[in-house]
Amino acid sequence: MTINRRIILKGALASAAALAAPAILRARDALASSGSLNVFAWGDYFDKNTIPADFEKVTGIKVNLSTYGSNEELENKLRAAAGKGFDVVFPSVDTGPSYYKDNLLQPIDEKRVKVEQVNPSIYRNSLTLGSAYRGKRYTIPFDWGTEAITWDSSVIAKDPKDLSYGDLWAAGLTKKVAVRQKSVLVSIALYLDAIGQVKSSRALDLYKDEENCKRVFDAALKFAVEHKQNIGAYWNNATEATAAFKDAGCVIGQTWDTTGILLNRSVDKKFRYGMPKEGGEAWTDTLAIPSGAENVEQAYAFINYLYSPQVGAAFANGSGYNTCAVGAEAFLSPEAKAAFEMAYPAGAIDNLWWWPMMPPFVSKLRGEYAEKLTNA
Repeated sequence: MTINRRIILKGALASAAALAAPAILRARDALASSGSLNVFAWGDYFDKNTIPADFEKVTGIKVNLSTYGSNEELENKLRAAAGKGFDVVFPSVDTGPSYYKDNLLQPIDEKRVKVEQVNPSIYRNSLTLGSAYRGKRYTIPFDWGTEAITWDSSVIAKDPKDLSYGDLWAAGLTKKVAVRQKSVLVSIALYLDAIGQVKSSRALDLYKDEENCKRVFDAALKFAVEHKQNIGAYWNNATEATAAFKDAGCVIGQTWDTTGILLNRSVDKKFRYGMPKEGGEAWTDTLAIPSGAENVEQAYAFINYLYSPQVGAAFANGSGYNTCAVGAEAFLSPEAKAAFEMAYPAGAIDNLWWWPMMPPFVSKLRGEYAEKLTNA
């Protein structure tokens, strides 16, 4: 079976739906629209036969699920349709400015969201990371995760506490490393800053101004090209990242957390996932309602459903991501708890590098330098 970064456990979700039913049924009484919901989600978030199906059973609201593989795909789709066509979407928090300038999302009516069900610190901090625009909230934190290091421990004997982004570029790894162009340049910047070779205030100079952004990206690109012989596969989505290890012969790489966690859980325990000492690249995905949504009542019912502790835990149990639903930890599976302990030992969370809100010049230059690396 192909491993996606968010595989949902059907049995857990069936129980979650039953436990969440009373609150959702109360929400159903207020529904006055078409009785359907158009959801545009990451391609490995939901199995059509699990969360959407369970929500439909509980509420009678039919979920029409479409999927995408990148923030760029979501943004382009919404822009082409002027914010119409979908009722719920899941943009990463740092990409917020790309949507606000063209009025692609509508402000969140926080009175209609069970805010107490959302992790309070992440909910609060998201306002500075991209959820707010002109004093209004447009997105709600849904889940969080990291992009750090997956490795084959039978080939690379590495103590997790000694992991470094520099390990990706060690000698003897020709064609054995998997990376994503848009994020590996940031990890190189973190590494070069940590060893004192190119100071960048822990890569935050990328966001300082265009001149500093170019300076840091120039250095990172130069380093990547000098070590490009190590790159065995580029990936842009979860399926490609997994295939890099299963099919392309990679033994180490910078990947999303679920790549390493699900390889460890479902393929072979030799695969490990951990945080480098420079800090894992951390992200938050959010829930949002497009400006042209037609089924707004249903959208809020779905949002509140997803934040119930049982549904949040079922999502985390199957996907390997970390839900923002309060109380979900009580329903996590032993496998999910073990994966969390593997990925985030003591001190690792405090050292995470959270993707800052992305100004237009960073978005533009990041794409340009990623293309330069691809073509180098």
